[in-house]
Amino acid sequence: MATFHFDLVSPEKLAFSGEVDQVDIPGVEGDFGVLAGHAPVVAAIRPGILTITTAGRREKVIVLGGLAEVSDKGLTVLADVATSLDELDRAQFAETIAEMEENLKEHEGGELDQAIARLDHYKSIQHELNTTAMH
Repeated sequence: MATFHFDLVSPEKLAFSGEVDQVDIPGVEGDFGVLAGHAPVVAAIRPGILTITTAGRREKVIVLGGLAEVSDKGLTVLADVATSLDELDRAQFAETIAEMEENLKEHEGGELDQAIARLDHYKSIQHELNTTAMH
């Protein structure tokens, strides 16, 4: 399988840089996979789990929004937050979800819709973390 260069960057760090076989990205308009030779595109990403495949090995990283750009140089994801599953504090993540649920009553109108959508994304990540498919 042909490889391509992939950089995953967050404000805190360069989370990943190297040659990969495939990257699956949680896009705002739907999840999508990138392989070598993918057409150029810029897409917004939603909170979710990004999967990096290299030599048959998969690495999963939680991303909390950002942008993905595919060019002739490869793929770059500029993530608001990028946390590998090994680094994730699951208890803290659950606490964040509980706080988000508690704070829903403080929002109204369009703000409420955005808060509910963000909460749904976090719960979706939590559900994926709790399924056997993640192991």
